[in-house]
Amino acid sequence: MNVHMLAKVPLFKTLPASELEHLAATLRVREVPPNTTLIHEGEVGDYIYIVIYGEVEVIKALGTPEERLVGVRGPGEFVGELSLINPGGRRTASVRTQGPAQLLEMTHSDFDILLHRQPGLALQIVSVLGQRLIGAHNASIHDLQEKNRLLKQAYEELKAAQEQLIEKERLEREIQLGYEIQMSILPQTLPRLEGFDFGARIVPARTVGGDFFDVIKLNKDKAAIVIGDVADKGVPSAIYMARIHALIYAESTHHTTPGEVLRSVNYHLMKIHESSLFVTVLYGVLDRKTGEFVYARAGHELPILFLKEEPVQLPLWKEGQLLGVLERPAIDEQTLIIPPGGMMLLYTDGITEARNQAGEFFGMERLLTELGKLKNKSGQDVCDRLLASLATFRDKAHQEDDVTLVAVHAK
Repeated sequence: MNVHMLAKVPLFKTLPASELEHLAATLRVREVPPNTTLIHEGEVGDYIYIVIYGEVEVIKALGTPEERLVGVRGPGEFVGELSLINPGGRRTASVRTQGPAQLLEMTHSDFDILLHRQPGLALQIVSVLGQRLIGAHNASIHDLQEKNRLLKQAYEELKAAQEQLIEKERLEREIQLGYEIQMSILPQTLPRLEGFDFGARIVPARTVGGDFFDVIKLNKDKAAIVIGDVADKGVPSAIYMARIHALIYAESTHHTTPGEVLRSVNYHLMKIHESSLFVTVLYGVLDRKTGEFVYARAGHELPILFLKEEPVQLPLWKEGQLLGVLERPAIDEQTLIIPPGGMMLLYTDGITEARNQAGEFFGMERLLTELGKLKNKSGQDVCDRLLASLATFRDKAHQEDDVTLVAVHAK
């Protein structure tokens, strides 16, 4: 180590030339590879290191989860001095090279002798230590402020999350209440009509849905059957469904034909309609004596009729338009006969438009095929078995729409 290089070290810049020559002759120069730990925290130290080139890291709790970088020392700076002045000589931190470094190594005895010869050097060391202490103090305050900021942020996020959780739980309770109200609107048991049995199932895509059905006993010989599908899902459609169901139930006792019932319902919907929702409906009256089902269809799927010994049939039809859109919608009015041993199925498009994981639709052809396997089954058996077939077809695919089935079986 030459005198010229020593003179560039800030710690030694005030030393006379003779002292620099002495240090150059006595101090050991060390070439240290990258990522080398020079000092281990807690050990007894007997050396101070002055950085000639390269950089070293001062680290607390090295190799533990609490490891923290205290600072980085570059050319002209020194490390390890505290162990030379602390009682017991314990290292207060670890020191590790970042990259290749060249260091001067000074022993404890050399350090004591130098301070004895150059007492002014002690003041310079204390000044450096004071600056480091101020820097460490400021860094600690900054760290504390940052931790407080993060803690406050975490508290605000936790509070917001708790509020969202409370709101979510409130909405879930309201939706559950909506489901219970909706299910209470739908018939819990189906009425009896001599010579016929009924079956029905409804499976909402969400907790609440827009599909509905009912079987209303008009007298000992006749029953009104209705199925509908609001063009949406969730709470808004469920509320709209409840309104339409109430209107149909009320109008079913005031008019003589199914067509008149649907036209009257549409009239009321147009008067009170405040949303963009609309509905498809099929409403009809079954006469047990004749087996006639006289119905009116407003944009809904056609009924399916299958006889005891004949293929499944779709009835004749005319245009039928949605309710809640036009002042005078076209209503398809038809009559079909359900003979003894025959079956009629009413359904919503949630079954034909259901898709499996490959994106294939359940479709009308598959529905007719499955129905063909269910001749001589009760109305409820038909609904239950169709839903089981649909579940097998869909497998793990998401249910996209409500599914409702109503089956009428002539004994």
